[in-house]
Amino acid sequence: MIQTLEWTASGVRFIDQTKLPNEEVYVTCKTHQQVADVIRNMVVRGAPAIGVAAAMGIALGIQNSKAESMNVLRREFDDICDMMGKTRPTAVNIFWAIGRKP
Repeated sequence: MIQTLEWTASGVRFIDQTKLPNEEVYVTCKTHQQVADVIRNMVVRGAPAIGVAAAMGIALGIQNSKAESMNVLRREFDDICDMMGKTRPTAVNIFWAIGRKP
């Protein structure tokens, strides 16, 4: 079975759906900015996968944060969520994933 996306030790790994059905190509994102690009460029497709990708992008952004205080981390979190929300403004599942924040 081909995984649409998965969390790996190297980052978030996506099958490039723009290459299907002719090629099986994978993209690994190490930053939330890269995940945002994957969503924006339609490498990942389908409402559930887009929502999960956004959530994983947010998690990756927080994992990579260098914030030294909770206030700074909260601002970064809000900025990351804002970035994810702008990737595909009509994708309801992105807003569902972002809305799950504390």
